[in-house]
This record gives sequence, C-alpha cells and structure tokens, in this order.
Amino acid sequence: MTLILDLPNWDELHEQAPVTYPDRSMVDEFEELFGVPEFLGQGYSREMELLPGVWLNFSEFQYQQDLRLKVPAHEHQIQILIVSSGFVACDIHPVLGRTRSYFSGSGISPSYLDQFQGGQQVTYIDIQIEPEVLESVFLDNRQRQSDAIRQLFKGEEWKVAFYPQVTPAIAALARQLWNVPYRGAAKRLYLQGKVFELLSMYLDLISEDGVRQSVSRLKPEVVERLHYAKEILTTQLAQPLSLLELAEQVGLSHRSLQRGFQVLFGMTVMSYFRQQRLIQAEQLLRQGNQTVTEVAMQVGYGHLGHFASAFKRQFGITPSHCLVGKKQIEHP
Repeated sequence: MTLILDLPNWDELHEQAPVTYPDRSMVDEFEELFGVPEFLGQGYSREMELLPGVWLNFSEFQYQQDLRLKVPAHEHQIQILIVSSGFVACDIHPVLGRTRSYFSGSGISPSYLDQFQGGQQVTYIDIQIEPEVLESVFLDNRQRQSDAIRQLFKGEEWKVAFYPQVTPAIAALARQLWNVPYRGAAKRLYLQGKVFELLSMYLDLISEDGVRQSVSRLKPEVVERLHYAKEILTTQLAQPLSLLELAEQVGLSHRSLQRGFQVLFGMTVMSYFRQQRLIQAEQLLRQGNQTVTEVAMQVGYGHLGHFASAFKRQFGITPSHCLVGKKQIEHP
C-alpha cells in the first residue's frame, strides 16, 4: 500500500518525530537534527546554515512502505542534490541516483510528486543557496552577464534545472562533506569551502554546455507550455498523444516542442514519457494486486519482453522480482 502525504502534514510529522542519530557527540551546535516518524521508517536529517542564506543538509533514511509526497508550486532557491545511495524519483525530473545529480536555479517550481520506495535506503546531500547571496557576494559584474549564470536567476518565472553526471571529482567532494575531519568552527569553515568548491564545479559544467545556455532564451510563455506538455504526458501514459497532437494541444510547433523540452528538462519528450510509464509500473507492481502482464498493458506496453527489458534497465531488477516484493533496487 502506498501512503500519500501533502507537504504540511509531512513537515508536522517530521517536526514531532524522535531523533535517532548514530553519535550525537559528533553534532556541533550550529547543526540541527530531525528524525523520521516511527510509523514511516527510520533515519535522520542533519541540517545547518553555513552562512546567512547558505544551507547544507545530510539525509539518510529508509521508509517501511512506498510513500508519495505532494509538493505545491513554490518559490525555489538555487539547489544542488547529490544522491550517494538509493535513488530519488520525482514526476517532473529524471530519476536521480549515484550517476545523475540535480542542479537547479532559482525561480518558481511547478507542483510535483516525490516518490519514495519502501525498504530502500536513501542517502543524499542537499545544498540550498538564496539567489541574492550568490549574486551579490560571489559573482562579479562580468559573471552576472553570462548566459549560463543568468539561467540561475529566474525571479517570478519557472526555474531551470540541470541533471549533471556525477563525475569522480564531484563524488570525491561529496564524500569529503560527509566525512569532515574537524569539529566546531574549523568544521564549519571546512564545509563552507567544500560547498563553494562544489558550486564552482556545477557552474563550470553549465557554462561549458552550450545547449543549456539556450534555456535563458526561451520565452516565459513557451516554458509554461512545455510544463503543460509534461503534465499531459504524465496523465496520459496508457493512451499517449502523438508528438504532433501534443504540440498542437499545447500551442507549440512540433520542432519547438522537441527542442524546448530537451533544453528545459534535459531529456527528450519520449525519454520522459518512457520514464514515467516505468515509474507508474513500479508503483503498480509494488501494490501486488495485478500480474506483470496486466501492469504492462495498463501503462501502455503491448509487448511483455520490451516491458521487462525497459523495466530492468530503469530499476535494476525484473518486473517479476518487483511484484514478489524484492525491495533492493540497484542504483540507476
């Protein structure tokens, strides 16, 4: 059974949850611990404000059952998310795992559904930076005029997100953040340095990517129509529109839909559609009240072999293993 929560209930449950942490003596005064409600599972979040407007969060948890969190549209900070174990699924992003991270600019985030798999241990680092802090403290006038940097400051427009590959250098920095060799003020200073070293890497990645730079040239109304196209894809998995029909429904040309979707979301229309079909299939299989064939048909796969192959590529196990309750899914 899948538990569905909205954000206010989620926040209230976690604020009241008991905190279990391996060694509280290693937690400094500038850090704050949050637990996981016992009926949901186990784990913790260790949050800290490194500087005014710069936050770092370490999270490690395992839920007892499949869980979905509904998040409404909201103002969004600049954010980096690196998943060290498990994977993080969201209906408006590619699946994030050890090989794919998340780097988002500021602006308005559309509503979304976070999806957590029961029995899977997830570990990640989450960094959030107020756009005013990055712009006023760490960028000079020339940097502010760069197309790549300007993508990170969308104000009242839809934010822009990237999904960089986790390079060996990024992975090494993530490990250094987890394993700080200092305590107290030295620890805080060390973490500040590592966070901005990591931010520099991500800024360099988007600066090198000429395709991504064209995001800043997408008109706000085009971005809104691309988000609408994504919403349509998510709600019509079993009987999808053709690309031409989808483009017509959202008011874009076929070419503008294909190019804009790739630029804005980091994947093609069809790649996103296939990913969402498989995520829905995984949820249905976990419920255990349908056969593999029935689930395949329900999400629009007419060929069982094609479904099984695509499912294993996405999640690392077969649909049959998922159906019988195998919990450990390999990292994507």
